[in-house]
Amino acid sequence: MSAPLQGIRVVEIASFVAAPSAGALLADLGAEVIKVEVPEGELYRHTRPRMNGFTSDIDLSPPFEMDNRGKRSLALDLTKPDALAALLRVIDGSDVVLTNLLPGRQRRFGLDPDSLRARKPALVHATLNGYGTRGDEADRPAFDYTAYWARSGMMDIMRAPDATPAFLRPGVGDHAAGMSLVAGILAALRVRDQSGVGQAIEVSLLQIAMYIQGNDFTQALVGGESPPMHDRAAPRNPLWNLYPTRDERWLMLVMVDSIRYWPAVCRALGREDLVADARFAGPVERYRNSRALVAIFDAIFRARMLAEWEETFEKAGIIWSAVRRMGEAVHDPQARAMGYLPTVDHPRVGPFPTVGPPFLMSGFPMPANRPAPDLGADSAAILREAGLTDDEIAKLVR
Repeated sequence: MSAPLQGIRVVEIASFVAAPSAGALLADLGAEVIKVEVPEGELYRHTRPRMNGFTSDIDLSPPFEMDNRGKRSLALDLTKPDALAALLRVIDGSDVVLTNLLPGRQRRFGLDPDSLRARKPALVHATLNGYGTRGDEADRPAFDYTAYWARSGMMDIMRAPDATPAFLRPGVGDHAAGMSLVAGILAALRVRDQSGVGQAIEVSLLQIAMYIQGNDFTQALVGGESPPMHDRAAPRNPLWNLYPTRDERWLMLVMVDSIRYWPAVCRALGREDLVADARFAGPVERYRNSRALVAIFDAIFRARMLAEWEETFEKAGIIWSAVRRMGEAVHDPQARAMGYLPTVDHPRVGPFPTVGPPFLMSGFPMPANRPAPDLGADSAAILREAGLTDDEIAKLVR
């Protein structure tokens, strides 16, 4: 099977994570993605693991590689009129423009949807920003830490009642937003192929935060109040809760249907006597007496090591997971068996593992094993393809 997006050309004018992650997925699907960068390269390209607190290191940025794999690099200073004019000629030969430039900045450079689609009506224009393209905050800068995490209520609700608000890890909201933008781009390309007319697609980090939290957010909208926080010591369902082990690790039980799983959990814990205990006879009783049941469970779980519980639960027929540390999760055998963590054969630093795309296709493998481009590696070739002369290229390319 040929690549699904073979023949589609994308011009990506974006930095950091969210919009570039969408570009990487389009490249995984076979699109030609041209990444436009400032001549010195974006900051994300130059970060290294040691800068982020790791004791090991590699002479490249693994997250940059993930979000820019398989692209071509065009380095231009868009503050120069000749460079901007050259970029417009590259866009003339493209199907999609993907950007995280703020709306006002897009208009300043003539890279907004109206300007570009007036020039090429079939163009699909995709914008990703913090708060949307209209309203008072359209040009407000944002990261997922602000628009996705803190602003949306997610930061506050993702904690125990007596804990400080939780700190987001890098790129979490960004990658969710990138997947959403890809879905919009694919739909717009299908419409374009049927009608010959492109359109503007937009995704904001605030929008994605509300969608990701939809189960809680829809109820908060109707009820006009925040959902209750999860209290581990007194949960609504003690079979949907965290428990500590003897070696100071954690297990998570997730039996949403507690009626079905209650006897199996008691057997796995060696406490079948609890099945007949009137305090815990049904879900309502377990809720009313959850503090007492959690205290019983805590004592049981703390009596054994995590590895011992894993061995027991493998045969128990219940829904659970050890709370893995990321240094353990990178070795997950199921992820390896499914091919979720491909290897990039980098020409400069050699092979290293990365994270693959978030879905699999039966007819197209999406190997996701190409490196990100060196800064400006394709500038001359891309500009030549756009019809610029060697003299024009020489003025723009270092």
